[in-house]
Amino acid sequence: MFKPFLSISRKVILLLVMSAAFFSFRIEKPIKEKENGRIHWPELKQEVKPWTRWWWFGNAVTEKDLTAALEAYKQAGLGGVEITPIYGVHGAEDQFINFLSPAWMDKLSYTLQEAKRLGLGVDLANASGWPFGGPWVDETIACKNMVSKTFTIEGGQKVTESIKYVQKPLVRTAGDKKVDIRELKEPITANNNLQAYAFDQVRFEKELPLISVTANKITSQGFDEVIDLTDNVINGRLEWTAPNGKWLVCALFQGDHGKMVERAGPGGEGNVIDHFSAEALEKYLLQFDKAFKGYDLSYLRYFFNDSYEVDDAQGQANWTPDFLTAFKKMRGYDLRQHIPALLGIDTEEKNKRILYDYRLTVSDLLLEVYTKNWQRWAAKQGKGIRNQAHGSPANVLDLYAASDIPEIEGTDIVNLKSAPSAGHVTGKNLISSESATWLNEHFESNLGDVKTAIDKLWLAGVNHVFYHGTAYSPQDATWPGWLFYAAVHFTPNNSLWDHFGAFNQYVARGQAFLQAGKPSNDILLYFGVSDLWSETGKSMLHHFHSNRFFDELSLKACGTYLSEHGYSWDAISDKQLLDVEYQNTALLIGSNSYKTIIVPETHHMPVATFEKLMMLAQKGASIVFHKNLPTDVPGFANLTEARQRMQLLKEKLAFTGYQGSQIAKYGKGQIVLSEGLVDLSGHTDVVPERIYAVGLQSIRRVKEDGNYYYFIHNPLQSPFEGWITLNADYQSAALYNLMTGIDGYAKTRRHGNQAEIYLQLKPAESIVLETFKGSYKGNHYPYYEVSGNPIPCSTNWQINFIKGGPRLPNSLYAKELQSWTDYGEAYTSFSGTATYKTKIPALPTKADAWRLDLGEVHESAAVYLNGRYLTTLFSTPYSLEIPSDQLKGNDELEIKVSNLMANRIADLDKRNVQWRIFYNTNFNARKKKNMGEDGKFTAKNWTPKPSGLIGEITLTPLTLSGN
Repeated sequence: MFKPFLSISRKVILLLVMSAAFFSFRIEKPIKEKENGRIHWPELKQEVKPWTRWWWFGNAVTEKDLTAALEAYKQAGLGGVEITPIYGVHGAEDQFINFLSPAWMDKLSYTLQEAKRLGLGVDLANASGWPFGGPWVDETIACKNMVSKTFTIEGGQKVTESIKYVQKPLVRTAGDKKVDIRELKEPITANNNLQAYAFDQVRFEKELPLISVTANKITSQGFDEVIDLTDNVINGRLEWTAPNGKWLVCALFQGDHGKMVERAGPGGEGNVIDHFSAEALEKYLLQFDKAFKGYDLSYLRYFFNDSYEVDDAQGQANWTPDFLTAFKKMRGYDLRQHIPALLGIDTEEKNKRILYDYRLTVSDLLLEVYTKNWQRWAAKQGKGIRNQAHGSPANVLDLYAASDIPEIEGTDIVNLKSAPSAGHVTGKNLISSESATWLNEHFESNLGDVKTAIDKLWLAGVNHVFYHGTAYSPQDATWPGWLFYAAVHFTPNNSLWDHFGAFNQYVARGQAFLQAGKPSNDILLYFGVSDLWSETGKSMLHHFHSNRFFDELSLKACGTYLSEHGYSWDAISDKQLLDVEYQNTALLIGSNSYKTIIVPETHHMPVATFEKLMMLAQKGASIVFHKNLPTDVPGFANLTEARQRMQLLKEKLAFTGYQGSQIAKYGKGQIVLSEGLVDLSGHTDVVPERIYAVGLQSIRRVKEDGNYYYFIHNPLQSPFEGWITLNADYQSAALYNLMTGIDGYAKTRRHGNQAEIYLQLKPAESIVLETFKGSYKGNHYPYYEVSGNPIPCSTNWQINFIKGGPRLPNSLYAKELQSWTDYGEAYTSFSGTATYKTKIPALPTKADAWRLDLGEVHESAAVYLNGRYLTTLFSTPYSLEIPSDQLKGNDELEIKVSNLMANRIADLDKRNVQWRIFYNTNFNARKKKNMGEDGKFTAKNWTPKPSGLIGEITLTPLTLSGN
């Protein structure tokens, strides 16, 4: 990480982008379809609907309850499920089914048959829990670490200490059962009741096998002579006398990382595999081949891998038995000749270079022997892989790129762009996300919170949402049923479930547009890891975690500025850059075109990357470097040659000043060094979407006819109303309201040579806009202007509690609406749905439409007028527009309001009713204040959460504005 860049001024980055704009040309994309100007909603197919992670607790599933669950999911508008078997439930032990057993395979087969009948898709996690591992993963293919001992001796001396390393015992669990490692059997699978233990990491005390021993002669410049003494170790003693000089003897040993499968279900407990070993993966997947034999899995779509959490433990899995062989093959030299540098005790320069090569080798192993081999295994079965590569100690963009569907999770838009970027530059249409993971504390998230999370994912480039998630729960399970600890709880027992279907329709409509066409971004932003991988530190490996993906790179500050100011970009790795071509004024990769490449401040760059950038410039591209060209190459392999190749190219560049930049013509293109601001009036290619200047956000897709779909979001707490311009060639546009299904041609006007489009967006509202090059007429999208003061809707409400518990409270009659928890004890514990009914009298003024404003709502509301469903509202402002022809006078208004699960959960906790009945992690709290004496989540101290409609409900007259 080059830390000064993290505080870079926005002014500097603005020059970076504008320099690219000045030296770019408009890219004409090939048009395959003819524009027709029709307003058309894409079909809501299975893959455009949201899917959900479906946890099977203890695999204690029955055919009856599987069918009931799948039918409920289908009715709620889900498109599919991802089966992830996990830990069990207390009291259901007699129903546990071992993962991959014949009985388990029967349940999987039945699920596939039922899902096919219902039109639901099915993916399957390639493990019970995560990461990959299980009881068939023995010590030989389990994840490993490397530990070391060093000895300093003078010439004529011997190492008197034994060349042995005894691994210290370690045990970590996620369960409540007390553990004394001295009472455990080895291997860990030889112990009984593994569900109760919930092992997270186990290392037994043992003498570790020796990897290598080298003697390294110490000089004033580090080390210069190396002697391999591995074969000189006999019965733990080094039979060797040091020659003249001072020597450092380094002994490496192979240890057990000891990581166990997290949250494993019955039959899935055990060691995590060695992700750097082809043999380990092959033997691991062989167990699936054996289990699958004789079963029809043709309807199964993809296999899934949860995020790399091998090192979510003490220490790191940083070794594999064949590492030295792989290193020599990949890097071209023998690592045993440089062990002091690997251990960080050579010169600072040498340490950095050897450590870079070590980290690069680990990255290549994760790509070549794990990700690609796993994908090939799936492809042989006619399946694909959905992969959460984040968390890996690798160039994760490359791992995503090797996946059929790359999947991300998190909340930061810039970091979320990692998986979409890799998908875009490799031509993948589907980018998935683990969505809405534990947004707030348990039972405190509403569907409006989920919408906020989904909108961010979409803006980052995701278009295939997986909720996190849905727990399988028997129909006869006592409320709240079976629940997963890190979830929003998208289950039928959730009091918001009846409104979930309307929300899923919003998601499906949005993804139908976002899966159409292709991504359309202007900038390739270099994801350079060489500076970071050349940094020494406490750990040998560096991991890229989902919500902190770019945080330690110069890319983060640059990407943040670009995103906040409306520039569209995809990150690109060194490997991916090698596949970029330049043709007809466009940078081409993955069937997508870009206008420029920006290199954030970088000091170390692989020479092959630099040569590729220069070649692209020679063909006509503009390559923009922030502040400087790379000053050096990383690593130790072929160092002298690589430096010479980079220097020769640099010497061909003759820079001259231009408006604060340094520019060197090179072939048909140019290299730009950016330092200050440049006035770019009149340059229109790499320019931001101007809607960002007024607070809106967007992402766009280019259609087959050359037009665009824009997903536009208003993140502000105030409404937006005004004229906008888009970076597209258009004369007219259509608007699609994803929540209501209303559509129509947008109001447009000419402003100079540019067409402007009129938008009205409520706070947090999103809309899809489709551009057309031609002018088209038809039904207009409705725009409204307030034409009078709000009128109270009614002072006479009947409130009936129709669904929920622990019991249905008595009906209420109210003139003023307040939280139903204010009406006494029977109401404070209630979680569910109430209907609010009233009559709307004849309204005193004429209007084209009326805005019904529900005011304060907890938490979502389905609105009916005269028995006709209008819409469901999930977040502030809880309002909708009703055309006046639907209001006849004395109209019946019915509002079905659902609150959170929170009040009913709090009631259980206050009465000490045990609902936390799970093995493994038995419901951890997210916030410390909600942690009980046992360290687990409790709601016993909660005050009742507001519920229902609160305050005055009004109707405001509206006038349709002209189009």
